[in-house]
Amino acid sequence: MSIQWFPGHMAKARREVEEKLKLVDFAMELVDARAPLSSQNPMLQQVLSNKTKMIVMMKKDLADPEETKRWIAHFKANGIPALAIDANKKADIQQVILMAKELGKEKMERLQKKGIQPRAARVMIVGIPNVGKSTLINRLANKKIAKTGDRPGVTKQQLWIKVKKDFELLDTPGILWPKFEDQQVAERLAAIGTIKDQLLSLQDIAAFVLRYMQEHYPQIVLERYVMESAMDDMWDLFVHIGKKRGALESGGHVNFDKVAEIILRDLRTGRLGRITLESSANDVTGDTSEEPQSNGQV
Repeated sequence: MSIQWFPGHMAKARREVEEKLKLVDFAMELVDARAPLSSQNPMLQQVLSNKTKMIVMMKKDLADPEETKRWIAHFKANGIPALAIDANKKADIQQVILMAKELGKEKMERLQKKGIQPRAARVMIVGIPNVGKSTLINRLANKKIAKTGDRPGVTKQQLWIKVKKDFELLDTPGILWPKFEDQQVAERLAAIGTIKDQLLSLQDIAAFVLRYMQEHYPQIVLERYVMESAMDDMWDLFVHIGKKRGALESGGHVNFDKVAEIILRDLRTGRLGRITLESSANDVTGDTSEEPQSNGQV
């Protein structure tokens, strides 16, 4: 399975990010706490390489809390301030504001020393599609400004938003990179819903999730799908889940597509529990191929 997806508006978005970067004091990169490194766009890392950055790990309520702690330590060890949040908790939103204010403080102090009237810090918010960027913006502004949705590619233009008197936020569209050479990166992003489901084999992605969970969260699989012991054969496991969850066609045959949908829905809604699909102990990277593709191929 090869996943490539780079809509035309994303190529344009990268150019706009590069052009607007000089207008901001630092960047706020959002990643998914369930795949913190895989959800970092390596193309953006190139663009932001000379810019101060903070990382906000979104959807911490769906991620393994112990792994989340390790990932925060990992980013901080690499000199990048990081925190994990649940965008529905006011206390977490306040932590984002405090970290952003602290990062903008140094720039404001430099302006003041030059005799320039201090202003609100300017922050560019970046991230891949469907990471929760629009939701966070609305929480920060305390009103509905950005469009929100559970599908990738909702935000398609840049937008300035004032966050009280603390800072000004420049929103940008979610940007994926042209090609995923590391299939595990692609599988993680597909599993958490970053890549449009229409571009994928859901059975392959669901099988990836089950294999990972049987290795790292075996008890959850046994309990959620009412199993007495682990099943190594993926066909048998799909059949078992299909029968337990009623994913049947006429004649009593299991509908594997419906089983895949059930597994991915369980993961994405948190019904499987708090799961992180990569460990900070692993060296996970993504390819940064520079040739944009007009559409996706599976």
